[in-house]
Amino acid sequence: MLEMPQTEFLMGTNAAQHPEDGEGPERRITLSPYRINATAVSNAEFAQLINATGYLTHAEGNGGSQVFKGRLHDPDSHRIVSGKVPWWRWVCGAHWAKPDGADPAVPDHPVVHVKRADVLAHCQWRGVRLPTEAEWENAATLQASIRPHIWQGDFPDRPLSPPNTRAVQDAVPNDYGMYHSCGNVWEWVADRFNRLHSPRPDQNPKGALNGQTHVVKGGSYLCSPSYCARFRPSSRRPEVPDSTTCHLGFRVAI
Repeated sequence: MLEMPQTEFLMGTNAAQHPEDGEGPERRITLSPYRINATAVSNAEFAQLINATGYLTHAEGNGGSQVFKGRLHDPDSHRIVSGKVPWWRWVCGAHWAKPDGADPAVPDHPVVHVKRADVLAHCQWRGVRLPTEAEWENAATLQASIRPHIWQGDFPDRPLSPPNTRAVQDAVPNDYGMYHSCGNVWEWVADRFNRLHSPRPDQNPKGALNGQTHVVKGGSYLCSPSYCARFRPSSRRPEVPDSTTCHLGFRVAI
């Protein structure tokens, strides 16, 4: 894990490309020392929970999950997810161990198709926790010259390469040593989602006290500059706790 010292940093941005996400305003945050994993949790790591406890994820119990159509050999054979944009498909049998419903998960790729309760079960079993949004964003801030793993080509139908996750360490880490600090998979954090933030300095913020959605951070391999320009440390969006998709994972902290 990365050892993060007590620090003060600027969280958020005053130049948000998606004002509805609540990235701003920029505000000064002080954090106590903490530790955060250098990588997202991999399939191999998540399998340890399954093998040790027999835990059944929500997607497995629900019979399937949401998969981007470009991941499928025959997307028209699967129904469009109700209420979603048309490139999302409901795939029977899709879950963490079979991200597209057929092919086995690659051990060193990030685990996906995990809803919030699945993530919390993994954290409890390992004796860790989700990072707060402020902790995650602070660790992701020093970007150096990294290139995020995002969509290349015309979204959503003409990718330059097959859309998929990369291994959790298949990237140049940022200056703190954090891999995939932007792109690859969206990551659950501890905070409930709120669009309104005080511009005043704060210490160890933990997010809103109430709300039906939670924050996910960092963007994913499906983010495109032409459609979803959400691949900066300050990028965020709301997610319902029961959501399971092929581009949503997590990393842990202490």
